[in-house]
Amino acid sequence: MTQPQPQPSYILRGHGAQIHSTSFLRRNSRLITGDAEGWVVIWGLAIKRPVAVWRAHEGSILGAEPWGDDKIITHGKDNKLIVWKFSEEDEESMSVVLPVNTPDSRKQPWLLHVLEVNTMNFCPFAACLMSSQAPPSSAINKELLVAVPNILTSKTVDIFHLPSSNRIHAVPNKGTFKGGMIMTISIFHHPQTGFLTVIAGYENGNTTVSQLSSNDSWKMLYSAHTHSQPILSLQVEPSKQFYVTSSADAIIAKHPIPMSLENTIMNPEDRPLKVSQTKHSGQQGLKMRDDGKIFATAGWDSKVRVYSAKSLKELAVLKWHKEGCFAVAFASIETTQESEGNEKGEENEGGLIKTVGTMTVKEERLWKAKMAHWIAVGSKDGKVSLWDIY
Repeated sequence: MTQPQPQPSYILRGHGAQIHSTSFLRRNSRLITGDAEGWVVIWGLAIKRPVAVWRAHEGSILGAEPWGDDKIITHGKDNKLIVWKFSEEDEESMSVVLPVNTPDSRKQPWLLHVLEVNTMNFCPFAACLMSSQAPPSSAINKELLVAVPNILTSKTVDIFHLPSSNRIHAVPNKGTFKGGMIMTISIFHHPQTGFLTVIAGYENGNTTVSQLSSNDSWKMLYSAHTHSQPILSLQVEPSKQFYVTSSADAIIAKHPIPMSLENTIMNPEDRPLKVSQTKHSGQQGLKMRDDGKIFATAGWDSKVRVYSAKSLKELAVLKWHKEGCFAVAFASIETTQESEGNEKGEENEGGLIKTVGTMTVKEERLWKAKMAHWIAVGSKDGKVSLWDIY
């Protein structure tokens, strides 16, 4: 007997243009979506309604991500990357009128920083904390590193420091490397060495891993031409052992992340770990769940496909939208595990949490929203589907 086709738990409607960005924030209590006309909507997942709506950019939103619990970074096709102050208290003064209802402007959150960046190639920004060794709450991790394509060439990577807005690194390419424009980027500190690492996917289907050594010079550790079409997205596995790329072609590829120890490169072969010919071209928005077990892609054919990160085997197909999908996001399951402990009355930093039986209706609704294994899908139709799977 065949399994019934999975269906979304909720549909969020309100954007008047195709959705290019979806991200969860504040331990799954909020979802931020950005569309092709520059509008940002923050959704309260307990109530499935907007809690803040504003036009962040004059052009399409390329990416929108939280920075801690009180800031949001948006990257627009208007050549701007903006940091907004946006705490839970700030929601009270924001408009909740959705973009589809009226095109009039709304109040914006407090603007903290603006970077002039290159958006010619639709590549969204990538970011990481200043240090991987210090706890996120430390003073040094109130600073951020942001990676974007170089403003002049689109073929190399610029790294900016926030809040200073200074460009502190430019990641070069070998003179013989001909990859075309950068289409997607990731930046992080290597967990074994602490060295800053940048992964890029290029217009010609090539991908590279570069690392900043202790003498402050960049070294390309890996380069593989796995795809025949532009790489549309890449995602690094949480423990930084490997990363996965998707493309305008039908290939999904799993790549190693080498480690540089001074003059020695561990794992030097420039070959992917695994390549899968999925027969489904145009998969983008690739995101991996934070346990590293599964990832999902948004398909131009309107379907979202869920894969095993270990085998690259297709596990599920989520089909509801009638038009192409462009963005996918996973809720944090680490939050889910915390909530499971809280359900039993275990202690956390705020003291003993009420058990489910003693929660108010509002508290229980929020708890259920944080517990769900959400996948949020943004589509060309301007709608967001919320799926609760696995």
